[in-house]
Amino acid sequence: MVTVKEIIAPKPFVKWAGGKKQLLNQLMTNIPLRFNRYYEPFLGGGALFFSLLPDDAVLADKNEELINAYIVIRDNVEALIKSLKKHKNTESYYYQIREVDPNKLSPVERASRFIYLNKTCYNGLWRVNSKGKFNVPFGRYKNPKICDEENLRAVSLALQGKEILCCDFEEAVVAAKAGDFIYFDPPYYPLSKTASFTRYTKEDFGPKEQERLAKVFKELDRRGCYLLLSNSNTDFIKKLYSGYNIKEVKANRFINCKANKRKGVTELLISNF
Repeated sequence: MVTVKEIIAPKPFVKWAGGKKQLLNQLMTNIPLRFNRYYEPFLGGGALFFSLLPDDAVLADKNEELINAYIVIRDNVEALIKSLKKHKNTESYYYQIREVDPNKLSPVERASRFIYLNKTCYNGLWRVNSKGKFNVPFGRYKNPKICDEENLRAVSLALQGKEILCCDFEEAVVAAKAGDFIYFDPPYYPLSKTASFTRYTKEDFGPKEQERLAKVFKELDRRGCYLLLSNSNTDFIKKLYSGYNIKEVKANRFINCKANKRKGVTELLISNF
């Protein structure tokens, strides 16, 4: 039987705001030595999952387009690859595909549209308006890799047997037990009023949601779960998690509309172990 470790190492198949590629080394040094089931309720690009490759995992996110893509890659990757090869890297075609209602597509065509738009839109930024409609302009890249066959097959293999859910973070961890490991990577609390980017879905992730997350974190701590959470380095977040292990770490952030602002920032890693 071929295992995921016998082929190329899988990596995130989409670029995602807040992705953890730049923070992976520091995350990997803050993982419990042993754990049972792995949970990632704010999955995004899944950089930590693809680095850990746990045998048993629950992967979740509220973004319907993202989760549909994960499920299609797990269950029907060859059909997806075939569909991705049909796309064109032209501005007129891009806007034609952007205007398509994803709810009227098959799961495979919906995943294909999602990955195509992510690979060809400006700066690889997935952003939606208050109605949940994707609204990022064309990226004008010369030769984007719309269909990375090798990685998509590696990702599909890594996802076999994994539970993939489209749901709220609180629902995603309902079954978590003592000895399980949960990594929370929520939309970050903004460093300033003008720095907010929390709209990966049509709902915002504001202060009340951050407070609800902290409450869930504390409940899971009482259950005996291993917990790791990343967030912005702000007094608000530090206060929510006072009493836990809080580390300041350096991370590079590349999704910004101005290139000169894509630079290192200090973030927080918070754990209960």
